[in-house]
Amino acid sequence: MGLTKQSVGMGAVDSGLEIKKLTPQDKVIAIAGNPNVGKSTLFNNLTGMNQHTGNWPGKTVTNAQGYCKTKQHSYVLVDIPGTYSLMAHSAEEEVARNFICFGKSDGVVVVCDATCLERNLNLVLQTMEISSRVLVCINLLDEAGRKNITINLKQLSERLGVPVVGTVARSRKSLTHFLDELDTLTDTPVPSVSYQVKYPPLIESAIAMAEPAIAHKVEDRISSRWLTLKLLEGDPSLIKELVEYLGEDILEAPDVARSLDDAKAYLEEQGLPEEQLKDQVVAALVSSAETLCRDTVHFSKAGYNEGDRKLDRFLTSRFTGYPVMVGMLALVFWITITGANYPSQILSQLLFQFQDILTAAFTAAGAPPWLHGMVVLGVYRVLAWVVSVMLPPMAIFFPLFTLLEDSGYLPRIAYNLDKPFKCCHACGKQALTMCMGFGCNAAGIVGCRIIDSPREQLIAMITNNFVPCNGRFPTLIAIISMFFVGAAKGPLHSIMSSLLLTAFIVLGVCMTFLVSRLLSLTVLKGMPSSFTLELPPYRRPQIGKVILRSIFDRTLFVLGRAVVVAAPAGLLIWSMANIQVEGITLLAHCSSFLNPLGKLLGMDGVILMAFILGLPANEIVIPIVIMAYMAQGSLVELESLPQLKELLINNGWTWITAVSTMLFSLMHWPCTTTLLTIRKESGSLKWTVISFLVPTICGIIICFAFTCAARLII
Repeated sequence: MGLTKQSVGMGAVDSGLEIKKLTPQDKVIAIAGNPNVGKSTLFNNLTGMNQHTGNWPGKTVTNAQGYCKTKQHSYVLVDIPGTYSLMAHSAEEEVARNFICFGKSDGVVVVCDATCLERNLNLVLQTMEISSRVLVCINLLDEAGRKNITINLKQLSERLGVPVVGTVARSRKSLTHFLDELDTLTDTPVPSVSYQVKYPPLIESAIAMAEPAIAHKVEDRISSRWLTLKLLEGDPSLIKELVEYLGEDILEAPDVARSLDDAKAYLEEQGLPEEQLKDQVVAALVSSAETLCRDTVHFSKAGYNEGDRKLDRFLTSRFTGYPVMVGMLALVFWITITGANYPSQILSQLLFQFQDILTAAFTAAGAPPWLHGMVVLGVYRVLAWVVSVMLPPMAIFFPLFTLLEDSGYLPRIAYNLDKPFKCCHACGKQALTMCMGFGCNAAGIVGCRIIDSPREQLIAMITNNFVPCNGRFPTLIAIISMFFVGAAKGPLHSIMSSLLLTAFIVLGVCMTFLVSRLLSLTVLKGMPSSFTLELPPYRRPQIGKVILRSIFDRTLFVLGRAVVVAAPAGLLIWSMANIQVEGITLLAHCSSFLNPLGKLLGMDGVILMAFILGLPANEIVIPIVIMAYMAQGSLVELESLPQLKELLINNGWTWITAVSTMLFSLMHWPCTTTLLTIRKESGSLKWTVISFLVPTICGIIICFAFTCAARLII
């Protein structure tokens, strides 16, 4: 998702694709492969921390570049997007094809899954049609061994005419042979003979008619056979890239145009229009992959994946799939809530002890009280509050989320939710971005890059805020604990809190479906797009690497953004709580002004003002409420929930106030970090404003309707 650290380096730009080299002698190697084949694991183990990420020019698809060195060469490895083909049906496929075709790489490594090699060879064959230097990496040999699958790597290499090496990317020891083969690939001349896909006679005849003119025009800069086939298929995105790469439009050359017209006319005369041509090309690729695997891949027993299929029938069933999802969600929240309490208390104590040190330093320096208030009680105190409340839950949630992803369960969630999203005319991939929103809505917005359709991407961005992030959990959990499960003790308390929190989150998911449908019928009309969703085999996740990757790639990234916007918020909150007009603070004035609207929504002006000032970080909503009720000049934390409940009740809170506050916390404007991310990802101020207004209007309507109904009942 692009949530990784940046590193340094300057580089060259080839065909619009920026490759950052450390030295001019570095060789550029593209790492290609289907999703879920261990491509990124291979890349990470080869490059370590010598990597950085960025966006492909003109795309919202991220690329990762890394550096590694062998005995013979130093390499710049480019982890191109995972795709099932190079047919350019999506942004990922287009980016992968363009880099392999126009990126001027010194070689392409295609990573394949040993447990389903036949399907993966489809990408290998397409890559071999484009590039003359291909190394096939058969990964996950350990999983294949557990399923009694054996692959004759030597025979497969002989049949393909390119080197084939087996690896277990999780183990660095297995990569030594891979690096030796990579050196050999870049040092030896291009092989004179390699496997060539045989297409039906009609297509081969059409290629033979048009290829000579195209080969004369492009010379050795690109594979003339592959280019001829693509031009016969009429790929507009390729033609645009081809003009930029060659510096001219070869379709304007008379001999090329004439030969292509003749070849297309021939196919039309023989009853093979452009649409059927593409189908026959795909069929030929699939047939070739099947032929290659027939004698090289062996299964020692039938039903080698029966265990996975049985588990799938349970986890993706219409009767058991949804209850398991809700139960898993409740379990994740219970672990997050229970596990975050103690580290959050310790972190809070440490940070606020440092506040005392800062206070002593300001006093010793003779700083005026207003400066101490602004810097220490304002900026630092809010920062300390955000970090102590936000960091522990994220440090627990994101690894749990990544464990579900690595184990193979997350794609099953997307599969289960695909049909509901289709009914809303949205994309099933939105399920994954919605799950990321539980950790942080900003991370969920960045995750929307995986959605190909711009319309569906906007729907996912606008509705992502209906899923509460970790920043809203403290407010929801505190209110649930005080007003609904206060009598429960011990483990029962956290279990009931988790279940009620899950119920509210299910309501947020239902709102996601409803608003997605309304947007599809109004401002973002359109039909849902289709996409390929693979159910990868279940795997044992690497817990250590998952924790490290989650903390550094997601938790600290999101926390850093939150800190940046929380610092000025601390200054604003302190100023409003201390600057007085006619003997009354600005905070009190604003709260009084908002009080009539707050009463209509089942709350009061203080609560609404707390949500407004909590725009930079939702974690500080309850502390602002406490500060305003107690008329303090800085954020205040009470020692226990009973004390907080007594304070709230004394200020007019009822169960209606509690529910209304929870509903508004679930449905109101995104935080500043999320809004900035939406602005960056969408590139539009209009859609950022809409993303602000849609959940806010929904929250106002829901709270007003609930309040009216509750007051009628009682």
